[in-house]
This record gives sequence, C-alpha cells and structure tokens, in this order.
Amino acid sequence: MKLLIVDDETNIRDVLKQYALFNGYEVVEAADGFDAVNKAGTTAPDLIVMDVMMPGLDGFGAVKEIRKKSDVPIIMLSARGEEYDKLYGFDLGVDDYVTKPFSPREVMARIGSILNRKGVKNKADDIVDVGGLHIDMRGRSVTVNGQKADMTPKEYDLLFYMVQHRGEALSRETLLSEVWGYDFYGDDRTVDTHIKMLRSNLGEYRDHIVTLRGMGYKFE
Repeated sequence: MKLLIVDDETNIRDVLKQYALFNGYEVVEAADGFDAVNKAGTTAPDLIVMDVMMPGLDGFGAVKEIRKKSDVPIIMLSARGEEYDKLYGFDLGVDDYVTKPFSPREVMARIGSILNRKGVKNKADDIVDVGGLHIDMRGRSVTVNGQKADMTPKEYDLLFYMVQHRGEALSRETLLSEVWGYDFYGDDRTVDTHIKMLRSNLGEYRDHIVTLRGMGYKFE
C-alpha cells in the first residue's frame, strides 16, 4: 500500500513517514498542493494525507483537482477545527479530517480503517447488472441504460456498500459507520441527502433503493 503525505512542514512529513514505514506502507512525499496533484497522478497512491494550509495551492484546492480524475481516499490535516472547514472538506469528497496537533498513531489507525473499508468493498462481486443498471465496483463506475452516471465519490461508496449487502435492512447508523466512518462529523440527514442524490442518478432504477420507515434503507 502506498501513501502520499502532503504537508509544507518537513517535520510533520518526517514523523508521519516514520510511522507509515514502520506500519509497512510505501511513502511518497509532497510539500505543496501543486506537487500533490502531480504526484497523485503519477504515483497512484492508495491513500493521501493532505494538509489544508499550504502556500500556493492549498489542500482544498488540491483535493478539487485530484477529485476530477481520482476517487483515492483522502485524509485532511488542519490546525483549524472549525465546523465549516470540516463540512467543506467532506463536501469535496474527503474521507476523514484530523485536527492538529494530532497523534501519529491515531492517523495510522484512521488510515488503516479507511483502507480496510475499501478492501472489504473490493472483495465483493465485481459486477452487478440489474436490467439496464450496470454496476462495476472494481472499476468504480455505474451506467444507466448505457450512459455513465455522474456521481460523487461518496455516492459510489454508498451504492457499492448497499449493493454488497443487497436484501439486508441497513440502518442509517450502520451506513454512517460503514460508509463515512465511525467518527464522521455528521448525522442521519447526511445519509438521507446522499440517498436522494443517488436515486436521482439512478433514474428509472431508483426504486431498487427501498426506504424502511423509521429505520433506514436497503437495495433489492
């Protein structure tokens, strides 16, 4: 597994690199947002740890550019813990948000948790076809009657998790925990909002996502 660690502070990169190497990861480093965008495209990391406050292109700007081409998991690091920053990061498709100062062990634990969730997804059936709905989980693509669906990274994660557990009743709490992570800064409305967007993208196949009143959802 390869990590891309992005921070303009050398000491922070060094500490995270030391812990990452000890945990068996390969490490690529970048000192600013422009370098991060370039290396995200050339080195194909499995996960990116991205600082927010950097000269030139900041972390949020780098995430925007990376998300145009890749759904790679991203953990944001920031000295600012304001609610707005966290919500903005999640809206961009960030998987987790860690406020400085942080414990390197905690960052490694969060990295492991995210990669494990992605790994579980990849072990499921690669391709599922429901009429004209084609779901390719390994290729991370969804087509509706031959047309590629324009979905956010989190919509893909949510759909893939529900398809992997098709027929199962999934509570909102379960979806938050398994798709967003146990420590996600949000509530049940996050799930409902993403389900609404997901149904819109599925068009005539929207009814395969069934609402379970007072409980959650299931894919059938």
